[in-house]
Amino acid sequence: MTETLNDRFAALQAERERTWSAEQLERNAAQRRVLVERHDPSAQPKAGDTVEPFTLIDQDGRELTRDTILADGPAVLVFFRFGGCPACNIALPWYNETLLPELRARGIRLIAVSAQIPVDRDLIARHGLGFTVASDPGYALGRQLGITFLPDEQPAVPHGQPWIGATLGTDSYEIDQPAVLALAPDATVLFFEASPDWLSRTESETILAALPARQTATTGA
Repeated sequence: MTETLNDRFAALQAERERTWSAEQLERNAAQRRVLVERHDPSAQPKAGDTVEPFTLIDQDGRELTRDTILADGPAVLVFFRFGGCPACNIALPWYNETLLPELRARGIRLIAVSAQIPVDRDLIARHGLGFTVASDPGYALGRQLGITFLPDEQPAVPHGQPWIGATLGTDSYEIDQPAVLALAPDATVLFFEASPDWLSRTESETILAALPARQTATTGA
C-alpha cells in the first residue's frame, strides 16, 4: 500500500492525541473546523483566471516577480504556514520527494511561499529542499488569492514575548492557509486548491494531473 501525504498527517494527529491535553486538541481542531466551515471556493481563483502581478522575496533576499518566475515556463507555488509549523515540516519535504523530480522533468518551476519574512533558511537546510522558498511581503499574493485568515483567538502579547506575528516577522496574527497554485506562462491559472484544514493538503498526484505532460522528443524519418 502506497503512503500518501495525508497518511503522514494522520500519523501526526495520532501522536498529538497521545501527547496533547484534551484542551489543546480541541482548540486546534476547533480552529481548523471553523476555517473549513467558512471556506468558499467560489471566492478564490479558478482555472483560466489571470493572477495579477506580484513580487516575492526568495531565501537570498532577491525579488521574484510573477513574470520572471514564468519566463521559462509554467510554475507551481505551494503556500505553507511558516518554517516551524509541524504540518509544513511534513508537507514540504514530501513535495520535495514526490513532486519536485517530476516537475523538473516537465520543465516546471516549484516555489514554496509563506507570509514569513525573511525566509526561514533553517527549514531549507533541515530538509535539504531543492526548490526556492520565498516570502510574500505584506501578504499581497496571499490576499489576492483569498487564502489569508486571522485566527479567532488573538490575545494581547506582552512586549518581547513569543507569538506568531514575531515568528512570521509581520507583527500580525494574519497567516496563510496552505494552498497550491499552478500558473501557465501567461499567468493564467492551471490549478488552484486551498486547504483550510492545514492537516489535509493537496497530494502530488493531483497537482501533476493538472499540469502539462512531459514533452516527447521526436526525430525525423
